[in-house]
Amino acid sequence: MEKEPITILGLKKLKDELEELKNLKRPKIVAAIAEARSHGDLKENAEYHAAKEQQAQLESRVISINDIIARANVIDVTKIENQGTVIFGSTVTVQNLENNEKIKFKIVGQDEADASKNLIYFKSPIGKSLIGKKVKDMVSVNTPSGEKNFEILNIQYI
Repeated sequence: MEKEPITILGLKKLKDELEELKNLKRPKIVAAIAEARSHGDLKENAEYHAAKEQQAQLESRVISINDIIARANVIDVTKIENQGTVIFGSTVTVQNLENNEKIKFKIVGQDEADASKNLIYFKSPIGKSLIGKKVKDMVSVNTPSGEKNFEILNIQYI
């Protein structure tokens, strides 16, 4: 079982989701199954089958979250001395050399990654190209939309 790095915030979000699934959503689904059962013949009961499908999805997610938590290697980047290098958990400000746009990325684990929020998976093309780099380094990334070139402006361990 391979350990998976995760930030403190990422672990908290997973635990909050697990709590919600177990204490709020699971009882609602159980109640929906009971209600659907009371309607009689289960073979042709669409409500029952839909509720059972929801239950299966919920239980699958609970198992997945429990597995992630069990394998979590929590990294608190704020307790690491900033050596000026991009590492897991660091926040990196880069400048896109094509349009001079400044972008701030946070390097995170797989379950935290969200490109729309600039939370970049450390094994993604951008994540891999940033890890180990320093301020003023030039980075070239091959993305699905083509090659992107960045200059690293700032690295924070926040």
